[in-house]
Amino acid sequence: MLPLSQKVFQIPDALTALRPASSWSMTGDTYDGITWYDTENTIPTPEEITDEIARLQAEYDAEFYRLQRARAYPSIGDQLDALFHAGVFPPEMAAEIQAIKDQYPKPAGV
Repeated sequence: MLPLSQKVFQIPDALTALRPASSWSMTGDTYDGITWYDTENTIPTPEEITDEIARLQAEYDAEFYRLQRARAYPSIGDQLDALFHAGVFPPEMAAEIQAIKDQYPKPAGV
């Protein structure tokens, strides 16, 4: 499994978020490299872009741990099987699970 990498937001991300329907191109990685083609909407100011980058980054960073955890946790099936074998299910649920395990036994060596 490939490791997740932390995303770093940049000017194109902010432009897309702020003016999703606008047309523009960019050379380099600074505000001066933006060529704005949209005649309907104005180009965001450098301050608007900086604020939007900060907002996007904060929003992503606040959720990044969820992505990391989701990839690191054992599958739900493995978690439920461990709970079953630990005997923590109510008796009715344990009996239902055991009946399925009995009906469809695991092949030897698996």
